[in-house]
Amino acid sequence: MVRVAAIDCGTNSLRLLVADVVLDGGQAQLTDVVRTMEVVRLGQGVDRTGEFAPEALERTLAETARVRDLLVEHGVPRDADHVRFVATSASRDARNAHLLVDGVRELLGVEPEVITGAEEASLSFLGATGELHGQRPGPYLVCDLGGGSTELVLGEQDVLAARSVDVGCVRLHERHALSDPPTPDQVEALVADVRAALDVAEAEVPLGKAHTLVGVAGTVTTIAAYVQRLPTYLPERIHGAVLPVDTMLAACDELVAMPREQRAALPFMHHGRVDVIGAGALVWREVVSRVADRTGIVDVVVSEHDILDGTALALARRAAGTSP
Repeated sequence: MVRVAAIDCGTNSLRLLVADVVLDGGQAQLTDVVRTMEVVRLGQGVDRTGEFAPEALERTLAETARVRDLLVEHGVPRDADHVRFVATSASRDARNAHLLVDGVRELLGVEPEVITGAEEASLSFLGATGELHGQRPGPYLVCDLGGGSTELVLGEQDVLAARSVDVGCVRLHERHALSDPPTPDQVEALVADVRAALDVAEAEVPLGKAHTLVGVAGTVTTIAAYVQRLPTYLPERIHGAVLPVDTMLAACDELVAMPREQRAALPFMHHGRVDVIGAGALVWREVVSRVADRTGIVDVVVSEHDILDGTALALARRAAGTSP
């Protein structure tokens, strides 16, 4: 058994997973020690300016310092064999990403990685599909809907095709300056952006070959909480939920039309998602609708396991010498 820590620094949130990993014949089993998530909105303004805002960097590095304390508390060695920090869409876009890299290196003592969209897709797929083999039919199409980008990954045991496109809930909310609630013209313009991006993705990822659609990350899990009318955010009710396509699409429409005050009052809604969930719901609606049209699927699997779990598994396998 090895204890590892995966840190995912996205456009909207910074998340930590500390897990104990047991490797048995090349198969890995994760046991959570602690999971945390804090909305830091690192990608604030990046789509417009091409740079991290000083206050966004300050929030992100303050949360990284808290992560450092948790690593110490839970006995995770702060070295490259046990800790991996990955930064995604906003960090790929920001000209001053070196400020984040330098700050994280100083705080954690490990080299943070600004990973490509392809690697982000691969890690998300690894994390999301580990429990599905033998439970749901493949090939699996994993949709990782983030703050700055969305990854679409098709595969079974391994990735067959993947594409990252720059449509995420924060990026599109800011780009289209959505009002409360968004106007029909704003919705139309945003959806046109999403459909154009999905056209690009579909040129590389044959969506019609999927037998199971798996949605991951905060937008999707929050919509799943809304579908189930949960009294609070309950990961055990969200993870593995199988929800009808029609119900998912209706929930997206309802969240888009809902005023901010009503969204904020939902008991499972994280305060950092209140303003961007509408843009995220529009992206998810377009993904689900297109995949259902291509495949005839009637339900969607929602997973709490994503790039964090994939990063932890990849790190453990590397430490054990079972993968590059």
